[in-house]
Amino acid sequence: MSDYSINKALLDEIGDLARFTARFFREVFRPRYEFSEFAHQCFVIGYKSLALVGLTAFILGLVLTMQLRPSMVRYGVEAQIPAMVSIAIVREIGPVITALIFAGKIGSSIGAELGSMRVTEQIDAMEVSGTNPFKYLVVTRTLAATLMLPVLVVLSDAISLYGSWIGVNIYDVLSLKLFWTQVIENLAYYDAIPALIKCFFFGFAVGIVGCYKGYYSKKGTEGVGRSANSAVVMASVFIFILDLLAVQITELVWYY
Repeated sequence: MSDYSINKALLDEIGDLARFTARFFREVFRPRYEFSEFAHQCFVIGYKSLALVGLTAFILGLVLTMQLRPSMVRYGVEAQIPAMVSIAIVREIGPVITALIFAGKIGSSIGAELGSMRVTEQIDAMEVSGTNPFKYLVVTRTLAATLMLPVLVVLSDAISLYGSWIGVNIYDVLSLKLFWTQVIENLAYYDAIPALIKCFFFGFAVGIVGCYKGYYSKKGTEGVGRSANSAVVMASVFIFILDLLAVQITELVWYY
């Protein structure tokens, strides 16, 4: 395949995704609102992801503390471990790692589910019966992903910091109350608020990409697997791009 064909395919993909996103914003404000399906998707996307996110967050906090401690001890500032770990987790590591785990689990799940419905003509049947499949399938899942990821990130940060406290106590003795006091004293709104805001964009990216890939899946069962795989890859790329933009905007606002 020539470079021209690759570039054309990439631009076509971006254009199709942009139109799909514009359709989402048109449909989200139009009745009828699928509240029951939205609540169900919040349960599936949010609650059922908590175990995986929590386990990953706990290990992340524990390993980060254990890896950071030798360097901190070498420079005689091991007392600053709670402050360093909390800032790193809340500002950057927690949101990005949780979003990537979320993309791997939820992005692939949505892509496979909608892809299966497309190739088995269930979406076509919904259109024939007078139901709006875009409203029922895409809007509910995208909104649920957008709202649930920030909740998961907050819980993930808390679990990561608890894992960090256990990591500190492997080598030293530090009460949980003193640990959280040091964490809170060294965190500011500037650390938490921008990190929380960008999580909404991460969740939206995962939801809209997963729905887009599944909704337009082709080529039978092979296309379903391809949709799930490409949804994870594209959502992960968008997460890194959005994170880069968020960091630049935050630094610009803070500077001025």
